[in-house]
Amino acid sequence: QVQLVESGGGLVQAGGSLRLSCAASGRTFSSYDMGWFRQAPGKEREFVAAISWSGSRRNYANSVKGRFTISRDNAKNTVYLQMNSLKPEDTAVYYCAADTTSRGTSQAPEKYDYWGQGTQVTVSS
Repeated sequence: QVQLVESGGGLVQAGGSLRLSCAASGRTFSSYDMGWFRQAPGKEREFVAAISWSGSRRNYANSVKGRFTISRDNAKNTVYLQMNSLKPEDTAVYYCAADTTSRGTSQAPEKYDYWGQGTQVTVSS
């Protein structure tokens, strides 16, 4: 069983920055690929970014490429999402997710086995 707890969401003006964190339980965090997804009201959950277990591979949605950076600290069992140049369309609940079979920084939510409860990010114009 893996528990994921996100933090760092909040209200920010357009052009601002936030850093989300996701703390994971379990001794084998370093073997999991990790992802961030988001869901805006009335919309489906969408892929944001993913990172391989070693941190050597990263994958981003086109909508956030160049603005968001995913990283991880395996010693702290934590994955991060640094979000810069935020836009109102980035407003959503952000979820982290773990792929415990490490299928390769997938963009498909069904590839992920465990999910956090989400953290709200609101970007005002």
